[in-house]
This record gives sequence, structure tokens and C-alpha cells, in this order.
Amino acid sequence: MHTILIFGAGKSATVLIDYLGRCCDENNWSLLVCDSNLDLAESKVKKFSSARAISVNVSNDDARCSLISDASLVISMLPPTLHFIVAKDCVDYSKSLLTASYLDASIKSLENEIQEKGLIFLSEMGLDPGIDHMSAMKIIDTIKKEGGKIKSFKSHCGGLIAPESDDNPWHYKITWNPRNVVMAGSAGAIFLENNQTVKIPYKDIFKDENNSVDIPGLFPLAWYANRDSMSYIDTYNLHGVSDFIRTTLRYPSFCKGWNKIVALNLTNADDHEIIMECNTFESWFNLKKHILLEEKKATVNEDSFFDTEFLEQIDFLSMRSEEIIPQGKNNSADILQFLLEKKLVMKPDDKDMIVMLHEIEYIINGHPKKISSCLIVKGDNDLYTSMAKTVGLPLGIAAKLILQNKIKLTGIHIPVIPEIYEPVLKELAENGIQFTEEEFSL
Repeated sequence: MHTILIFGAGKSATVLIDYLGRCCDENNWSLLVCDSNLDLAESKVKKFSSARAISVNVSNDDARCSLISDASLVISMLPPTLHFIVAKDCVDYSKSLLTASYLDASIKSLENEIQEKGLIFLSEMGLDPGIDHMSAMKIIDTIKKEGGKIKSFKSHCGGLIAPESDDNPWHYKITWNPRNVVMAGSAGAIFLENNQTVKIPYKDIFKDENNSVDIPGLFPLAWYANRDSMSYIDTYNLHGVSDFIRTTLRYPSFCKGWNKIVALNLTNADDHEIIMECNTFESWFNLKKHILLEEKKATVNEDSFFDTEFLEQIDFLSMRSEEIIPQGKNNSADILQFLLEKKLVMKPDDKDMIVMLHEIEYIINGHPKKISSCLIVKGDNDLYTSMAKTVGLPLGIAAKLILQNKIKLTGIHIPVIPEIYEPVLKELAENGIQFTEEEFSL
């Protein structure tokens, strides 16, 4: 009898646990969900006879190893920095591992041992990365099989608030790791445009308000470039294209406001000494405002910078309130994260929304064409979110297919090959996660 072990029972694991709970009940398998918060884990598994919750500190080597040694397959929903300690144990105890996180150098360093033991380590098996890879590669492979040559690839994805639940001036609510929201774009970006490599520094990531796409059934959305798009040219085997970019989607007002948040240096995690005398949110904000206006007085007009829309946004976050900054929030990034988590929280009946769009231009039989492939998924509430659906279902489906021996690969993989993306996309469509494609002549 197979046992699936999941580390982490947070927001993004809800639908994953539901899916695998049903699978285990149907197949007489066992599901073990491990989280430091036992009440949380128990709340996620209580409706499944085959599932059990347990509380273990993942840093406890003996407890962690005991769990992994008894499992058939492991899924890590832990923060990416903790994946490697789980991965190392999985190699030691000959267990396959799945994550939704980016494949990094530490996991790659285990490649020889993984291959020698006949294991599969499947990374980037969530939404973005994950569904984006699978849906894009299906189109790319189809075009190539038909004799087409791809000239331009643009892929956009965003976790947004659905229009019916959009009730704040940021047009955004947190459905993912709030720290990632605070630090978004901080590494800058690099992509290919008109055969030229374009590098964008952090201070300019959210700057261009003209970066927008039209989504069928929605008003235009803004995009900002993701970190390193260039590395995926190799991954997708798209050498020779003139454009290659992967982006994140937001409502335009968010990008406009966040550009000013960055300019004010409110995402700085290393400014403790500067703000140590700030007791209230207002004093913190005013200090940052003063520094900006002093440093940029030649280029920043105070009236236009602090326009009505931006003042509404910062006041919604209570940045100009006299409330005392909580203890332990001793840098700007921590303070900002605290305010975001407090003010941009989803209400119980709120619905979030995933939007993904691939724009692919190609030439076939001498004719230029374009494919637009769009996915829109809405959540049910603040627990069963579209983010949880689109992150959790690919992982759950892949885990089931591996245990059923329908995915027979070994080694380290991300889902860019037909053996993975074909069966997973098929079942995702059966669960309502399906793209709408349109083809145009250019």
C-alpha cells in the first residue's frame, strides 16, 4: 500500500490535500500531512478516512527521517529554502520528491544519486512555474511538429482578485506568500525583445504603465517582467526567437502604486538603523517620504507623485496612521509586510482569480500566424482559492500518475516533456483548468 507524505498544510496545499485524500480513499493508499500547526493539518484531512495529520518540526532530523523512510512518495510544500533537507533525506531513503518550486542548484547537485537510484524528482510542478510550462510546451511542440518556426514567445501569469471581490484601491489581495509580494521584482529582470537582451533594474520594474495585455472578458491588465526569462530559451528549445519574456500580471493601478512604493524604498529589509527612531507608521512613512524628496528633488514632483490615487492606496494600508509599529518589525520590508497582511487579506467569501496568457507568433508555410492561449480560473472562497487549485492539482495529479506507474521517468525533471504534460493537462482540463486558444493570421 502506497503512503504519500506532504510537508506543509498552508493555503496553497488545501486543494492538493483534498485531491490526494480522495485518491487515497479510492485506491486504498495512505496520506500523511505534516505541519508545525497540528490544528491546521487536522482541519485539512478530517473528511478522509485514509488521511492523517501529524505535527513535526521539519528541522528535527530523527522525526523527519522517520516519516520519509516510511513514505512511498514525498511532496514538499515548505518554503523553498527547506526543500533541500527534505530532498537529501529522500535520496538517502530512495523516495521520489515533488515540489512546486523552481529547480535550484542544490537539488541539481543530487542528480547523479537520484538517477542511480531510479527516483524521480519533479520540480516546478505548480502554477507558475508549472502549468505555464506544460501549456506552453504543448503549443510549441505542436507548432514544430507541423513544420512551423516560432519567432516570438510571451507568457503572462498573475494571481489576482476577481472583479466581484475587488473592493480596494490596490485592486489586489494576498493569496500567496506575502513576503514574495513585498520583494517582487527585487532581483530585476532580463528578457529578449526585438533580438536585443533587455535588462531592467529593480527601480524600473513597475515603471512602464504601457506594458499591458488584453484578456478576453476582462479589461486590460498590466505586466512586469519576471526575473530571468532568458534561461527558459534553453528549457523551451526556442533558440532563434526575436522575443522571449515571462511576466507577472497585475491590475494597472497596482503597478503604478507599487512603482512608488519601490521609489520610497519601503521594501528595504536592511534599513533598521535609519528607521529605528520611528514609532508609528506615520513617522516611518514621513521619514521615507522626506528622504525621497531630498534625494530626488530634481526629478520628483511632490504633487504629481503623491496624487489622489496613491494617497488613497497608502491610506488604505494605514501608512499615515498614528498606530504604533509592532515590536519586531524593525525594517521597512517587515513593516510593509505587516500592513499588507492586515489590510489586503481575503474575506471568507472573496474570490481570487488566476489569469495566464501565452502569446506565440510563428511562421508556417510562409504565413505568419499568432496563437493566443488564455486560462482564467476563479476561486470559490478564501480557502479554496484559484491559487490553491492551480498550484495543488498539478502536484496531486503527477503524484498519482507516478504511483500508478503511468509516469515512468527517472532523474530530475520539470514538466516540459510530453510524458508529463500530456496526462497532467488532460486531467487538469477534466477539473475545469482548461485553456482557450485563438489563432490569427498576421
